[in-house]
Amino acid sequence: EIHIREPTEKEVNPHLLPGELLLCEASTVYKYIQEDGSNRGTYGKLVCTNFKIAFLDDSASDDNEPQFKNKIVGENDITLQCVDQIYGVYDEKKKLLTGQLRKYPEKLIIYCKDLRVFQFCLRYTKEEEVKRIVSGIVHHSQTPKLLKRLFLFSYASAAPNNTDGRNQTVMFDTLEDWRDELERTKGNVKYKAVTTNEGYKVSEKLPLYFVVPICISEESILKYEGRGIPIWCWSCHNGAALLKMSAFPKEQDDSTSQTHKAFLDGIYKTISKPPYELLKMDDLSSSLPSLQDIQTAYTRFKQLFLIDNCTDFWATDVKWFSLLESTNWLEIIRRVLKKAIEVAECLERQHTNVLLIEESATDLCCVISSLVQVMMDSYSRTKSGFQSLIQKEWVIGGHGFLDRCNHLHKSEKEEAPVFLLLLNCVWQLVQQYPLAFEFTETYLTVLSDSLYVPIFSTFFFNSQHQKDTNMSGESLKTQSGPFRFLTVWDWSVQFDPKAQAFLNNPLYAEKPRPDKSQRKSTRFKHQRQLSLPLTQTKSSTKRGFFREETDHLIKNILGKRIGKLINSSDEPPNSFREFYDSWHSKPVDYHGLLLPRINGPDIKVWAQRYLRWIPEAQLPGGGTIATAAKILDLMEQVQSLQVKMDEEHSQAISGDVHSVPMLRKSPRLSSLFPFALLQRQSVKPALPTSTWKDLEDEDDLVKRDDEFVDLSGDMS
Repeated sequence: EIHIREPTEKEVNPHLLPGELLLCEASTVYKYIQEDGSNRGTYGKLVCTNFKIAFLDDSASDDNEPQFKNKIVGENDITLQCVDQIYGVYDEKKKLLTGQLRKYPEKLIIYCKDLRVFQFCLRYTKEEEVKRIVSGIVHHSQTPKLLKRLFLFSYASAAPNNTDGRNQTVMFDTLEDWRDELERTKGNVKYKAVTTNEGYKVSEKLPLYFVVPICISEESILKYEGRGIPIWCWSCHNGAALLKMSAFPKEQDDSTSQTHKAFLDGIYKTISKPPYELLKMDDLSSSLPSLQDIQTAYTRFKQLFLIDNCTDFWATDVKWFSLLESTNWLEIIRRVLKKAIEVAECLERQHTNVLLIEESATDLCCVISSLVQVMMDSYSRTKSGFQSLIQKEWVIGGHGFLDRCNHLHKSEKEEAPVFLLLLNCVWQLVQQYPLAFEFTETYLTVLSDSLYVPIFSTFFFNSQHQKDTNMSGESLKTQSGPFRFLTVWDWSVQFDPKAQAFLNNPLYAEKPRPDKSQRKSTRFKHQRQLSLPLTQTKSSTKRGFFREETDHLIKNILGKRIGKLINSSDEPPNSFREFYDSWHSKPVDYHGLLLPRINGPDIKVWAQRYLRWIPEAQLPGGGTIATAAKILDLMEQVQSLQVKMDEEHSQAISGDVHSVPMLRKSPRLSSLFPFALLQRQSVKPALPTSTWKDLEDEDDLVKRDDEFVDLSGDMS
């Protein structure tokens, strides 16, 4: 039953960005509130622009502003790139909507790539408006488009005075940036930055500037368009280096194959002699899952979180662990982390150069090289260092964001969540060693969301060449001239200073002082407590699925069954196990090498990203946010005392720890804060526990008495 109320007369207009055009709209659209099983909702206007789909709530007031507000994409906005799939409901049956529509649905369901689910009822909307809005949304978000038709270009040509916003992030688009990085890592003795690709005369896939071993000649680089050339990624403190190389195609005739082999042998001999370390080669296409496997696993995995309603949540909960296991996504994360540890062992312990080989060296090479640097170089665990790393290895390194994210809807065959895989792996490290990172999991979550915001050029090109060749264009302000694209690293475009405070980790461990042996051991214990994804509670002895699984139901802890499955296969070799166990037996140096724990149950679900829109999965007053809130409160008290003690020099007080009043307002914060609203409480049904068992044995339904469990108290 839908409680119909007359929509208010107030005219609500969409907030349009520079270059944004309203394409179609429909009034009297009813948006369902997702969190409960009833058909409660709100009336409003549904609009589609060349940037987003937006629902304008008639009853919305400024008092109901979310705590963590994005200035570009509102709570009810979906960028066209963020739309995953659109379904129409016809006579209670769901049907995928693509292309031309003969019949228009009475209900529209939009699944988003950031895992939000929107449901709109169109029964009370005029037929003409329904046709326009549904066909408009389907056309603009699902059909293939040209690169220059991306909103990125409309915005860049219309936005006034785009800020540069580098914010200490090294962009790696100049020769100087590469030379500085060589100097920072002390790799400039054996490696050199080259200008051979200026004008893209070697290859359009390679960046303008990159680094190779000093002994490699310009002639060798030019010979096969950069294929077969070891390109430098990073140098370890002991001189060992991480290199990557794009391989020659495997299917070739014998004579070509022999020529390529001879060329490679020559290169390997050159870089295996002193002053270079021994070389270990690792072909990632054979030692890691294929991109297709990664895409298949992620497609299965995300389905677990695209939940329409309360009933679906509880239905999937019964088989949650087996469903999670069957996606294979967490196993892929574990294998990638294990590979990164193997590479770290070669560099750190064996003093061996590691050459990562892949067909284009722009997918799994980016994942492994970035992870190794995050694990081995504490600079990459600072915010500016991590951003510079993404620029170096991914943006300038030539990862095909446009194809891998399928921003243009050209080909699903090319689609694969490679960058998301990296962020998932980094999140494992962040939640295991929170004190070692200057940024928070919230930072990683908003970074993953920014993949689908086409006002930044960072994630919307396949290569530096593609960006450079599309820079020229007509600008509304200057008549003609190059586009000035924004970079995602200017966080002030999306968030005000108060919201940006959530991206910085106030618990980040500063560089340890010389007298640190005792302090390390206490910190070691403390960080392990902090790394727990939830505050532990005593399980109830009462029957009922929810009560028995209280700690595990919140879906960011893996069960022992998964641990058994993972540990039984793919056992690491002895030297690896020795290196791994030896490191984990010592106290953690937060500014030294970090190795993730990779046994089955250690690999967890990134709860904040995947569960933030599901109220049933929230713990009011629980999770790491409960710990962080208390520590932040204490830090703010210390800071205010510091100011009182030294009022004349108050300017010198660090501004990194921003006051976050929301943390103090309520002891009942959601564990998925800051994305879950304080007032967004789900109504917990009284669950007949027999219903769960009946899913397995329907015959006993009549014989069994229902035992009702009141869940309202368990969520605390």
